[in-house]
Amino acid sequence: QVQLVESGGGLVQAGDSLRVSCVASGLMFSDYGMGWFRQAPGKEREFVAHISAYGASSTYTDSMKGRFAIYRNNADNTVFLQMNNLIPDDTAVYYCAARNRSDGRTFVTAAYEYWGQGIQVTVSS
Repeated sequence: QVQLVESGGGLVQAGDSLRVSCVASGLMFSDYGMGWFRQAPGKEREFVAHISAYGASSTYTDSMKGRFAIYRNNADNTVFLQMNNLIPDDTAVYYCAARNRSDGRTFVTAAYEYWGQGIQVTVSS
């Protein structure tokens, strides 16, 4: 049984930093590319970042480049999203997801096989 469990969310102020984590179990973690998505109230789930199976490459939504960083530790089956200089528009539920495909569709929600339950990040102004 595959499980992805996020942690590290919470309430922060604008300008603060926060790191969310996702621990995977029940799969060969190093075989999977990992992504972070987020969903704000009333909006569709959107792509945030993706990192390849061994961490050699990463991609980001343009608006988050330079503020967010995705990285992973395959020894601990964990993927991280470091978020800096947070703004209120970053308020959302953040989800990690896993995919074992090489079709380049890293930004597409349907291209991921497994999802975490999500964790709330709230940025106050």
